[in-house]
Amino acid sequence: MNQRLEEINSRIRKAAEQCGRDPQSVRLVAVSKTVPSERVLEAINSGVTILGENYIQEARQKFDALNAHPIAWHFIGHLQTNKAKYAVRIFDLIHSVDSIKLAREINKRAARINKIQNILVQVNISQEASKSGVHVDHIKPLIQEISGMSNLKIKGLMTMPPFFNQPEKVRPYFGALRNLRDELLIRENVIDAGLHELSMGMTGDFEVAIQEGATLVRIGTAIFGARK
Repeated sequence: MNQRLEEINSRIRKAAEQCGRDPQSVRLVAVSKTVPSERVLEAINSGVTILGENYIQEARQKFDALNAHPIAWHFIGHLQTNKAKYAVRIFDLIHSVDSIKLAREINKRAARINKIQNILVQVNISQEASKSGVHVDHIKPLIQEISGMSNLKIKGLMTMPPFFNQPEKVRPYFGALRNLRDELLIRENVIDAGLHELSMGMTGDFEVAIQEGATLVRIGTAIFGARK
C-alpha cells in the first residue's frame, strides 16, 4: 500500500510540474468503493487524506468505522434524491449534483442540520445517454439557481468522460470541462465565488487530466488493486 501510494503521488507531482502547475494544487481522492474498512484504514495510515465513495449504504458503514480518523469524505457516485439526507451527514464534498431537484433536496437536508454543503456540478461533457450529469447547454441556469440556495456552496465541476484505453483520447473531454469552467467564470460571470475545483481523471488517465487542469483525481484501482 505504501509503495503504491508513493508511486501515485510521485506521478501526480511529475504531471503537475511538467505543465508548470504547483503539485499541491492537485489532490488525490482514494476511491474506496467495495474496499473493506480494514484495507481503507491501511490506506489512511499510509497517508490518504480523502476517501471517495460511490454508494450511500456502504459509505455509512465505513464512516461509522473510520470517522475517528482525520480524513475528508467525498461522494462521487450518482446520488438519489431520497439518499440526500444521509449524504449531507457524511460527506464534505458531493461531486455529482446534476439537477435542480437534487440540489433542492440537498439544500433542504443541509439546512436541517445547520450545514453549508460543498458540492460540485456534474457535467455530461460527452453527452452520452448512459452518463449522469447536466448537459452543457443547461449548466448556466442550474448554477444560477443553485447559487441562490443558502445551504449549498458550489466549488467546481466534475465529469466522467467516455472510457478509452488510450489516455490521449480522453484529453479533449478534460480540456472541454476546463474551458467550460473558464467560460463560466470569465465570460458569463454566473456566480460570485470561484469554480476552483475540477474533478476529473482516474487510474488510467489522471496524468492527462492534471495536464488539463484537474484539481481532484479519483483513483481506486492503482491504490487498492482490481475490484472483485
